[in-house]
Amino acid sequence: MLTLAPEIEVLARFGRALADPIRCRILLTLREAPAYPADLADALEISRTRLSNHLACLRDCGLVVAVPDGRRARYELADERLGHALDDLRAAVVAVEADKTCPDADEKGCC
Repeated sequence: MLTLAPEIEVLARFGRALADPIRCRILLTLREAPAYPADLADALEISRTRLSNHLACLRDCGLVVAVPDGRRARYELADERLGHALDDLRAAVVAVEADKTCPDADEKGCC
């Protein structure tokens, strides 16, 4: 079980990052293309301070990186596979939400 601990911690960090709608929006935006913080704040219609806090969380989780570009920093996903993972996760969640095949779903509200 000890060999799984690092993997579990990574998944927990990913879950923590996805737990906030703004961080989800940041990740989905960066999935499309790298961006500068000012542009991200404008696109997401949030303050730069608020964006900065969320970017710090995403950096700490290892999901985004700041790439120096002169005097500025451009943000992008830490690995292109994260974009694919986000697409797959979103598709799976939408499919599960739409598929109410559980016979007890209406009665128990479980699915």
